[in-house]
Amino acid sequence: MYFDPNYLLLVMLPALLLSLGAQFLVRNAYGKWSKIRNGANLTGAQVAQQIVARTSLANAPLVAGMGAGGVGVRGLSLGRVAGQLTDHYDPRTHTVNLSESTYGQPSVVAMAVAAHELGHAEQHAQNSILITLRNLLVPAVQISPMISYGLIFFGLIVNAMGLVWLGILAFGLVVVFSLLTLPVEFDASRRGLRLLDEAGLLVTAEDGSGSRQVLTAAALTYVAAAIGAVLQLLYYISLANRRR
Repeated sequence: MYFDPNYLLLVMLPALLLSLGAQFLVRNAYGKWSKIRNGANLTGAQVAQQIVARTSLANAPLVAGMGAGGVGVRGLSLGRVAGQLTDHYDPRTHTVNLSESTYGQPSVVAMAVAAHELGHAEQHAQNSILITLRNLLVPAVQISPMISYGLIFFGLIVNAMGLVWLGILAFGLVVVFSLLTLPVEFDASRRGLRLLDEAGLLVTAEDGSGSRQVLTAAALTYVAAAIGAVLQLLYYISLANRRR
């Protein structure tokens, strides 16, 4: 086995540059809009509560519950979690988990992130086909990278191309998951912005433009990850073809 310079030039460097570019845009957007108060002067937690109270989510067929350290919001739970950029929606408990900065800050970023996570809650409430398919792949994706790397490299060592192709198929699940994530995340942002508008929380022009900028930058991180996964898959396929 040896290090292939093609991997560096065609996979590692492009993926690294895309990732760094996406992270730069996220830091820039978050750094700017985290310092600007939203027009309603509401924290992320209050934004979530207002959205649920004023929009179609009030009637969402979700099971009531309590997030860790959070407060009940009708059919949803609103929880607080440690860390930065750790915001997420847990479909198992119907809990919108907001990071410390999102939960307690009245910034444009907090507004946008809270709305985005409620966009995911709406997707689940409406049984969105894309998020359903993605969730079905979660168990497989949790183990497929390790299996795929093992099969590919062991297959190359012993020159068993059947194992290599099995590894490539296993890695293909990662690529499918990454590609499915793109429309899911963009749709959650679209829904979030609509929910903010429906709830009457886009008080100023900055609320709308800032929220869009923040959510677009965040979505680009998923785009970078998906492109990186596709490049890696194509590299493995080309490597297998060269070993024929």
